[in-house]
Amino acid sequence: MRELKSADEVRSACADDALIMWAAQGMKPGVRAWAAGNAVAVAAPDLFRRDRIIVIGDPGPAAGLVRHALAECGPTFRVVGDEPFVRELTARLPELESYVVFDWMDTDRLTPPGPYGTAASADGVAVRWLDPDEDPKVANLLEVASPTSWAQPGLPGVRRWAGAWRDGELVACAADAWSSPTVGLIAGVATAPAHRGRRYAEAVCRHIATALLAAHGRVALMVDADNHAAIRVYTRLGLTRRGIAAARVG
Repeated sequence: MRELKSADEVRSACADDALIMWAAQGMKPGVRAWAAGNAVAVAAPDLFRRDRIIVIGDPGPAAGLVRHALAECGPTFRVVGDEPFVRELTARLPELESYVVFDWMDTDRLTPPGPYGTAASADGVAVRWLDPDEDPKVANLLEVASPTSWAQPGLPGVRRWAGAWRDGELVACAADAWSSPTVGLIAGVATAPAHRGRRYAEAVCRHIATALLAAHGRVALMVDADNHAAIRVYTRLGLTRRGIAAARVG
């Protein structure tokens, strides 16, 4: 086992895996990483509102990395990785208990918008970055449309919001949140209930994704595995699904 001290070391060890590189956050202060064989683990505190250990590789050496990371960083850290892999880890590590399944989706290239891409503009909807003094509008929309959203205005790591406006009303929003130097992350996607089905959130996500790809080279997001409507939107944008899971210390 060896500790990785730089983002370049992490990139080399994980073959530039998008999930690991997002978790590494450029190896900013507080983030730690280790490798053993082909297994890599990154421990990132307060990432997407949780302390997380993101891990990939063969379950054998990975289990040792997870045990070491938990001993070094503490039991508040949740273990995240590809779903079959996390299932195997929970079988090997009795200190881990039940896990939740969701999807990571990412891409380094958006699908061209096609004919539907003009739908929002044809409806008179304007998509733009929001000013900080518009945060209360975002909070009000999230309260109605997505009250359990992990991204909220003012949270550490939530950098900026974009929104779609129609007739003076904020009808959809999404955030650039917890982005890393090489993977931009979209979170807090929501559409006002009365305006769903019109691809307004898709227009907002395309707006943010275009900017994040230019700045970071890749764009990603997380979505509940059973949120089929949202997954269809993100798939149209060109993002690819990757089933992942998170386990916690019992």
